[in-house]
Amino acid sequence: MRVFELKEFRERVKKVKRLMQDKGIDVLISQDPANMNYLTGYDACSFYMPQCVLLNINEEIPICFLRAQDANGAYITTYLKGENIIPYPEKYIHMWPLHPYQYLVEIIKQRKWEKLNIGLEMDSHYFTAFCYETIKTGLPNAKIKDAERLVNWVRVVKSEAEIKLMKSAARITESAM
Repeated sequence: MRVFELKEFRERVKKVKRLMQDKGIDVLISQDPANMNYLTGYDACSFYMPQCVLLNINEEIPICFLRAQDANGAYITTYLKGENIIPYPEKYIHMWPLHPYQYLVEIIKQRKWEKLNIGLEMDSHYFTAFCYETIKTGLPNAKIKDAERLVNWVRVVKSEAEIKLMKSAARITESAM
């Protein structure tokens, strides 16, 4: 179920891209579940597995990178089309030495983003040291930098649509109490 209209998500992406530009980030890799939801609407309890949203400064629509079994959740909860939902194969799940971010690195290379400035949410709860090392090792020509809670700072300022939803939730809570 989509909570917000496509227009809302497009505006969110524009705001994040402005901040990306200010910080010199060409590609943002966002792993924080709240930020993934903010950018795409993706809403599922799949945060325990490697997943992220990729946002390229020069592309209109983000990419949702998820475990294959979670891709259907993205089709249901996001506005993204099939080409912007990239499931990684189950063979990358707990099959050492394979890791989902190795597959992510290949996606980045296929899109010719491997020499760009890549921003990572270095303080995200679900971004492990192994994820970081896999990106750093797999993309030696990229400039990796901390995105410094970039999406979080954009999320702080609420849109009219968000305020309207918050007011509605408050009225429901008041009635329930």
